[in-house]
Amino acid sequence: MNAKTTIRKILFVTIWLCIGGGMLTLLLAAISSKKKGVCSDYEITLKGPTNNFFISEQEVEQLLVKAGAGKIRGEAIESFRLHEMEEMLEKNTWISDAEIYFDNKQVLHVTVTEKEPVARIFSTSGQSFYIDQTGKKMPLSDKLSAKVPVFTGFPDKKRLSVKDSALLQEIRETAQFILADPFWLAQVAQVDINPEGNMEMIPVVGNHVVKLGRGEQIPAKFNRLMVFYRQVLSKTGFDKYKLIDVQYKGQVVASRYAGDPKVDSVQLRRNVEKLLKQYLESADDTVVRILAPITPLENDSATGNNALPVENTVNPEPPKNPNPGLEPKTPSVNKNTDGQAEKKTVKKQDPPKISEKKKVDPKKTEKKKEEKKAPKAVMPKKPVEEENGGYN
Repeated sequence: MNAKTTIRKILFVTIWLCIGGGMLTLLLAAISSKKKGVCSDYEITLKGPTNNFFISEQEVEQLLVKAGAGKIRGEAIESFRLHEMEEMLEKNTWISDAEIYFDNKQVLHVTVTEKEPVARIFSTSGQSFYIDQTGKKMPLSDKLSAKVPVFTGFPDKKRLSVKDSALLQEIRETAQFILADPFWLAQVAQVDINPEGNMEMIPVVGNHVVKLGRGEQIPAKFNRLMVFYRQVLSKTGFDKYKLIDVQYKGQVVASRYAGDPKVDSVQLRRNVEKLLKQYLESADDTVVRILAPITPLENDSATGNNALPVENTVNPEPPKNPNPGLEPKTPSVNKNTDGQAEKKTVKKQDPPKISEKKKVDPKKTEKKKEEKKAPKAVMPKKPVEEENGGYN
């Protein structure tokens, strides 16, 4: 039993080895015959996002000839270096991928995938170029003009800086978003780039400018703009506002005047609160430093009633003044040649100094009381009262 089992195993392995060897021999023979054969024909297939291509089949054929394929048709198959030919095609600015192979009928198949431009950029000097999905530059074509978003104001430099490269990627992301949305592709006429690197969108419908800021969070910014279009401009019209700013998170700032500067409302509120706080702090210091102790004004102050006395001709009576020595002097009024009164400034008299009380002789005081004191102000003379109670 063991011998029979061993013989069966040997036969099984031998049969499979013969089958594998035969298949390998046939494969090598096919490859050998294929290499000895000649190219009977060739087919070139172009692939792209649209049916309009920037490169033609004739140009691909010329590239194959330059790659060493010769006339292609009728050439020996072994003379075609397929991998090198693919690399040669992919070096073209319009080709992103290339695949080349022979079928069993010795027909050469060439499949070329074309690059897709996503934006057209104008530099500050007026030069123009496309960029593809990876952000690489592409030249313009005389055959076709791609319908892609237009960006203007890009820095004109032979060698891009780190900042310019980042700006180029922001343009690529913005352009891809616009291309993916049919509404914005039809609405966006162009996007201008200012010297600070901020974007401003010029629409096709509406006489306004949309400030986008940096090329960050583009979907959210266009979403805010869409909400503003639906809720506001759909009712007021697309020409009411000249400036629409959507670069700030969670808000849309609109202005009817194109030249008005826009300020972040949150930052403005903070600045106002800061100014109020500084004002209150400085106000407390100013009150303590400026205000002096308030003293009551004396009767002889210049702010008192300086009106001229009016003589009562019917029943004249002198004004009663408990302290006639401190009566205010009435300022005199002069008239100039034009008949207008000239006001003279009245000097403020110092308040009387309070001196210490001294012992006074009663006899001297009686004599002083008898003496008549003439008032300093121009006043009518006091009539002398007679014994019968009348006046002279």
